[in-house]
Formats: sequence, C-alpha cells, structure tokens
Amino acid sequence: MTSILRKGLTALFAVVLVTLMGAAPASAVGAQSRVVVYYQTQYSNGSSGTYVSPLALTQNNTGVTDVIVGAIHLNAGSVVHLNDDPPNAAKFTQMWKDLATMRGQGVHVLAFVGGAAQGSFQRLENEFTTYYPLLKKLIQDYQLSGIDLDVEERMSNGAMNRLIDALRTDFGANFLITLAPVATELSGGGGLSGMNYDQLYRDRGSKISWFNAQFYCGWGSLANTTGYDNVIKRGVVPANKVVAGTVTNPANCSGYVSMPTLKTTIGQLKAKYPDFGGIDGWEYFNSLPGGTAKPWQWVSEVSAAVKS
Repeated sequence: MTSILRKGLTALFAVVLVTLMGAAPASAVGAQSRVVVYYQTQYSNGSSGTYVSPLALTQNNTGVTDVIVGAIHLNAGSVVHLNDDPPNAAKFTQMWKDLATMRGQGVHVLAFVGGAAQGSFQRLENEFTTYYPLLKKLIQDYQLSGIDLDVEERMSNGAMNRLIDALRTDFGANFLITLAPVATELSGGGGLSGMNYDQLYRDRGSKISWFNAQFYCGWGSLANTTGYDNVIKRGVVPANKVVAGTVTNPANCSGYVSMPTLKTTIGQLKAKYPDFGGIDGWEYFNSLPGGTAKPWQWVSEVSAAVKS
C-alpha cells in the first residue's frame, strides 16, 4: 500500500470517527487562538463622515481571524437595522463588498446581534416565528460565516437554546455561533442577560463555537490574568472556548489596557493555558497605537503576541 493511500485512508477514518462521536466542527474551531475585531463604526465622525474600510486588516497581513460587524437590531414592525439603517442601505454597499473580499481571503465574517440597544432578544424570545426568519435571511443574503449573540437584556435559557438549535439546524456544523457575555457571567457572577451561562454551556456547549467574553466596562480587566483565571477555575467553559475581550482605545469604554501590559497578560495566559482561545478588541476604527489613521496596527501587534 502506498504512503499516499495510507494517508488517505487515515484521513477518511478520522472523518468517520469524528462523525460517529458526534463532535461538531464548530467545537474544534475554538481550538486555535483567535484574533477577533469588532467593527461597529463604519463611518468616522458620523454617518456622513469618512468610510472606515476593514480591508486594511488583510492588506497589512495582520493575522486577523474574525471580523464581527454590527450591530444588528431586530426592531418593532419586523424591521432589521444595521446600526441606524437597513443593511442594504447604499452606505453599506462598499462595506459588504470589502467584507466579502476578506471572507474570500479566509477571514470569518460574523454579524453581532443586540448589544446595548434593547429589544432584539426579547423579540426572538416572544415572537420567534416572526423575527427569526429575518435574522436567517440576513445571514443568507450576506453569506455570513457566523453570528455573535450579544445579549444585554433579559432572555431565558430556553429561548437561547431554541435560537442556537435553529441556527445550527439551518446553517450546519461549520457555521460559527458565538456569544458575548460579560466576563462575570462565565465565572459565576451576575451580568446583563439574566441567563445562567453554566447551564447554557452544559445544555448547548457542543453547538457554541466560543465566547467573546467582555473583560472591560467594569466587568473585568486584562491588566492581569485574574479575571480569565476565574472563568477557567469555574470548571465549566474550557479555555479554548474563551476569547478574552478588551477595549482598543480608552475612549471606547473603561478598562483600556496599554499594549505592553496586554502583551504581558497574553504571554501569561498562553503559558497557563496552551489551548488559550484568543483575544478580541472593541472596537476597530480607533484602535491604538495606530488610531483612526492605522487602526489595523492594534490587531497586528496582538496577533503577534497571540500566535507567537
């Protein structure tokens, strides 16, 4: 038997074994350290300002793995908005083209739902058959790699389970389903959603790709490893599914960590947790040290630390 044939049979056996064991590829995705950036400000200085293209992230080979665009709002009257406008508004045409280009270059493009604006998840809880199809159509229209569920309003575990199940059924095992809890929600404390994340992970962990945990805005810090350690010590969510979030500029929220300190923390987390999930930054357009002129520099420096 040739070595090529042996390798082919070995690979085939591995695929069959994974299938029989029921391991979803979405679970394995979290095994690599990710460098994730949130992209909510598409125009600096307001909607009439300068367009902020995400393409610099690949043009400068920053090592970005995932771009999360938003915020998607499911509004009353069966209306979908990207921030303040319909997703198909002319102002977003170039953005969707740029994101499609990046997707073709191997970067995952997700959209985040919710955030600080209230209502989207209550509508998904109470009027699922009306609002879930709108979310499904958005994903299909823009061929998104995944969805980030940023629940900052009350939602029940049952409603979240139903949403995750529907997404996984409709879009398959390779579709990315992430959530963005504040860090304390993963370490046994309170938060913004009212959900029990311990129970959520026990119920649907195999269908959740990873968590973009918010270690900022008073919910934690990456000035050291303590907050992340507390999540892992909880013994529920493993390190390969905890991407640590921080702010990229002190103007974005409290909890900004300077680049030298952040790199030190990343190094310590990598030493403690070989399967460390990675870093995400809120948000892209004004990331330091490059600021609005070169926001991609934050991603480049973090990527070097995460992947070294």
